[in-house]
Amino acid sequence: MKELNKLDVENLGQILEIMDCDCIIVDKVFASCQQRQCFPKVEIDLKGKTFENIKFKPGFIVPKTLIVTDIDNTPNFRRVRFTLRIPFEIITTEGKIIEGFLPDILKDIIMFIPDARDEFEFRIVVETSSDKLGQPIQTEDTLTFAAGVFIIVKVVGTVQLLIPTFGYCPPPDPCEEFSPEDICDNFDYLEFPDFFPPQFEDLYPEP
Repeated sequence: MKELNKLDVENLGQILEIMDCDCIIVDKVFASCQQRQCFPKVEIDLKGKTFENIKFKPGFIVPKTLIVTDIDNTPNFRRVRFTLRIPFEIITTEGKIIEGFLPDILKDIIMFIPDARDEFEFRIVVETSSDKLGQPIQTEDTLTFAAGVFIIVKVVGTVQLLIPTFGYCPPPDPCEEFSPEDICDNFDYLEFPDFFPPQFEDLYPEP
């Protein structure tokens, strides 16, 4: 790591000489934090079907639940409260999809949200990574499973940044067209076989 930093410093001047600078509009992450939530027992009615798999969808903030308030004597920090909801889909062996939600997650946290002009808008953004824990169990029409959820909460604002650039990206490679596999493709590259059986001297050469 030290060698990499040294290399970066030594070549910084050369790199800056070949770079341009552009002003871009981007979503800047002003603050972020992580949390996790475990649900040891989630039950859902399979409606007479047989469980095959479960897929989780991105979590989202339930509309009209986000509340951001000031904290007394703590400038640039705000209390952030919201309800997080995570959808999932149960896929059955019959091909039916049963939709459901994990239990709602109530968040009440403190985040860095700096003072800004009234027109500047900060957004609270959530990202989730959910997975089942252990093996789901089906008892008659009821599926029981455990789930773990990793959560990242971000404070995001749209800003202009001046960054070094190398110009536009080069054109991409051509797309690969899909074509069904032709059974004759491999045959065309097979070695030609011997048409006649081996002779005696082929099997028993003279010493």
